[in-house]
Amino acid sequence: MSDGRLPRLSEIPAFAEYIAQGWDSPAREPGLVPGAAEAAAGHRARLAAALPGRTVVVAAGRAPVRSNDTAYDFRVDSDFYWLTGCAAENAVAVVGDGAATVYLPPPARPGDTGFYADAAYGELWVGPSPSLAEWSAALGVEVLPLPDYPGPPDGALVTGSSQQVRQVLAELRMIKDEWEVGQLREAVDRTVEGFAAVLAEVPAAMAGGGERWLQGTFDRYARTYGNGPGYASIVGSGPHAPTLHWVRCDGPVLEGELLLLDMGVETRSHYTADVTRTFPASGAFSPAQRQVHDLVERAHRAGLAQVAPGRPFTAFHHAAMEVIARGLHDWGLLPVSVDEALSETGQHHRRYLICGIGHHLGLDVHDCAQSSHEAYQGARMAPGMVLTVEPGLYFHAHDRTVPPELRGIGARIEDDLLVTADGAEILSAALPIDASGLENWNKENV
Repeated sequence: MSDGRLPRLSEIPAFAEYIAQGWDSPAREPGLVPGAAEAAAGHRARLAAALPGRTVVVAAGRAPVRSNDTAYDFRVDSDFYWLTGCAAENAVAVVGDGAATVYLPPPARPGDTGFYADAAYGELWVGPSPSLAEWSAALGVEVLPLPDYPGPPDGALVTGSSQQVRQVLAELRMIKDEWEVGQLREAVDRTVEGFAAVLAEVPAAMAGGGERWLQGTFDRYARTYGNGPGYASIVGSGPHAPTLHWVRCDGPVLEGELLLLDMGVETRSHYTADVTRTFPASGAFSPAQRQVHDLVERAHRAGLAQVAPGRPFTAFHHAAMEVIARGLHDWGLLPVSVDEALSETGQHHRRYLICGIGHHLGLDVHDCAQSSHEAYQGARMAPGMVLTVEPGLYFHAHDRTVPPELRGIGARIEDDLLVTADGAEILSAALPIDASGLENWNKENV
């Protein structure tokens, strides 16, 4: 062209004619997780019972921009997946009376200009893509082209406020069905395996790979056996262990120090585990490290013992906190009595344990977060709930209220539990929680 501009391929008839020809038909099945569509149908029925006569619209979302024209990996909206079993990007679901219509971007196949010109949906760019009919057959719902959706593509609600329906969905998602429990079992089992893979790399991390070597090890394992990590993996060595969300993981793994690992595999069905253990990097706890870990273990066991149907959701929190407060008082670290520290106007012990003791778990690591207080913290535990219990102690290296031998020690124990009809099942019980058990497990896997 005279202006020096490179021609668009779509402007060249010969190219468009040639590239439309000579293609076989590759496999294009949606690849749903077995049971996902059937579980979603049951979830829609529960929503219809909760909101009779109402219609809601939920969007799958889009991958956020990382920079310029690159994006992060896409992860489907949890409510959208719970209602449809579909993990496609830029989709919209209209749900009402137990039925659903899903609107999806049509794939761009040979013969379509988008086949080679559309980087978002062209098969030359993104690979073989199911047709809308194939999606419909797999999901068991009507699937129509996204351009036919009559409303805005952002998932605004047809009736009611977005927050209202998000709250209803969050509270429905608190009780997991049998299929969901199976997905969470898989997530936890894979996570335990991931812990073993990480421990095997501790010598390499101490030799120079550092915290990121271990973070990368788990994340690689999670991407191999699931979608990836369910949240940013936390790997904290020594003085980094007391930092609750140490996701930078840019420090060394220090010999003789504790190594706090908070990690969870997200399965291909998007359900995630959330497990924490604290290991001695060199294989054995020092007396001060064991002292801290033993108190956390006692608090953890007290919390676990309170997980049962009919008990207040906060029961395990209060039980664990009481153990922590009494232990800190015995060590001379509280400026007040145990009763005053535990009072609503005290909470002095929380200096060393600022976070809560547990949360719901499911499609989100902090599942059901849009619930009302009455349905979450103010409710009672019920069969089918899956939750975490995670007490810890966090003595920062620069905290002058802590004796020198305890500064820079952080320890947390976190397990995932299923509330059953008569108690609770610890899904992550394959990992030991006592100091000696962790030392032995470490030896077996390094």
